[in-house]
Amino acid sequence: MSITRFARRGRLPVRISGSARRGKALLAAIAGLTVVVGTMASAALAAGAAPAAAASSGSSGSVLRIQAQTSFSTFNPFTAYFDGDLEVINNIYPQLTAINETGQAVPYLASKWAISANRLTWTFTIESGLKWSDGKPITAADAAWTLNLIMHNSVAATANGALVADFKTVTAPNATTLVITTSQPEANMLYNLNTIPIVPQHIWAAEVSKLNTFKNQATPVVGYGPWQLTGYAPNQYATLTANSSFFMGAPHFHTLIVQYFSNSDAMVAALRSGQLDAVEYNLTAPQFNSLKGVKGITVYPQVSSAWTAIELNPGAQTESGRHFGNGNPVLTDPRVRQAIEMAINKQELVSKVWDGLAVPGAGYLTPAYPQWQWTPPSSESLSYNPAKANALLTAAGYKMGPNGIRIDPTTHKPLDLRLGIHSDEASDAAMAPYIVEWLKAIGIDVTVDSMSFNQLNTDLPEGDWDMLSDTWSTGPDPTFLLSIQTCGDLPTSLSQPGNTDSFFCNKTFDNLYNLQGTEFNTAQRVQTVDQMQQILYQNAVDVILYYPDFLSAVRTSYVTNYFYGKPNAQGFYPSPSEFINWRTATPVAGGDSSSSSTALWVVLVIVVVAVLAGASIVIRRRATAGERE
Repeated sequence: MSITRFARRGRLPVRISGSARRGKALLAAIAGLTVVVGTMASAALAAGAAPAAAASSGSSGSVLRIQAQTSFSTFNPFTAYFDGDLEVINNIYPQLTAINETGQAVPYLASKWAISANRLTWTFTIESGLKWSDGKPITAADAAWTLNLIMHNSVAATANGALVADFKTVTAPNATTLVITTSQPEANMLYNLNTIPIVPQHIWAAEVSKLNTFKNQATPVVGYGPWQLTGYAPNQYATLTANSSFFMGAPHFHTLIVQYFSNSDAMVAALRSGQLDAVEYNLTAPQFNSLKGVKGITVYPQVSSAWTAIELNPGAQTESGRHFGNGNPVLTDPRVRQAIEMAINKQELVSKVWDGLAVPGAGYLTPAYPQWQWTPPSSESLSYNPAKANALLTAAGYKMGPNGIRIDPTTHKPLDLRLGIHSDEASDAAMAPYIVEWLKAIGIDVTVDSMSFNQLNTDLPEGDWDMLSDTWSTGPDPTFLLSIQTCGDLPTSLSQPGNTDSFFCNKTFDNLYNLQGTEFNTAQRVQTVDQMQQILYQNAVDVILYYPDFLSAVRTSYVTNYFYGKPNAQGFYPSPSEFINWRTATPVAGGDSSSSSTALWVVLVIVVVAVLAGASIVIRRRATAGERE
């Protein structure tokens, strides 16, 4: 998603399987409820935003309402990595470069740049005349201060430290010149700089001592971008106000409300009723299909740049090698992890859970950027083969117990693993019973633990898990997504979680990571990145299940020019970019709008949430292949 931070942990489109007979009947019942009260209930979830949404029509007072990709955690750009936070952060703070509609790095805060003959010195010219939202000038000193803080402060390096690891010096000889020297050539410099928000030194210098806990949620937030954060209701919505003097072109809407929905049915009902204007790649397949042909709403299938995986805990550890957490030690054995990969029928998940609107997973990088896509050779394939998985475990000494569960030869305990899934993701609930059944077939017992988004992502850095469902997205350059698998992204201490994906650490992988960043020849770099993907695949710490399609919808009776580009031969639009979409979205002259009674919505949402909660319990009871056809 272009200018937004690529390769960030987040919540993908929530889709409910259409494969289970019982699930279909239940969904039909829920759909009936939605017709009666679902629309009103969804608006209740957005009730906090209703006062802003009542502004006068027209560009001077118009309001654009979109759904947040995840719940909100922090707007601190040094520590944030959830999509809900980042889509706000990257619209209220500038980066040195931007990514355009074709995936190319283009000027943003830096108007131009030059690289020395030895490729070790980059000189950037900073756009002059720009001001932070408090009126203070934006200078090269702000960029130098931000980058130096990340280079020399371990907390500031939490989100993006790996991207400046080879920076030697960063200086600002004058207000419009920024000079970066590196210890080795940086072929991906321009893409890396697109990932790092620049902050105002005069504001953030006072926050350095408490950077680890500072959430930056008091509004208005001093920044610069197409939008300013002017309101925030914890875990409900963020209100952004357009920057009318944004030098790349002011947004066409005056106010933007980014609303979090913990329930996707409520989100769709809000779109139908006019309480929401756009849903970006967060629709289920049934929801997407149900919106086709709805008057005033246009659906957009888009190329996915993300994957969903089952992460396997190989042993949580700090950079110094200190082990922590309560992960099952059996997963330190790569043979067990490989057997788990071979036990999972990814094609069936795509068919049954995603109704065919996904691509089975394999390589670590997504098909959205085919130059980086890697396919394992047949001789190394860990594709679905339960017989081979069983044979591998038996040969490794994991004998089958009398109850059909294998025994760990070291601890003499049954192979019993926990699977953490997101309670607010229907696709997780639909996928989990298949995983349970398939692993049972190779002698591994699985207990499913359904957790909130925040709880699951709290457990992850603490190492208190065996298997977790997780999602990351990427952009045209793979550096960041690769960096979260390096030893350098392990936590530095138990109190500093780091940005590691699954506590993977492999020196050969790290050496290749360093090499690929220096390779200006694309073909050479592709070969290096392929080797890295091969290492990840064989170690099986991320069992890539699938690359889900992005399914979006816009209330085009109210807003136009939201998505850019034209569909390809398969009907897919380019992957969306919040930085571009939110700025180019334009109110339709005389377009429809809705208003509501907050009190009525609140009463109705209690009823609907209770019904949906009961429904989710029934859905998760699907256990057998017969029930899932």
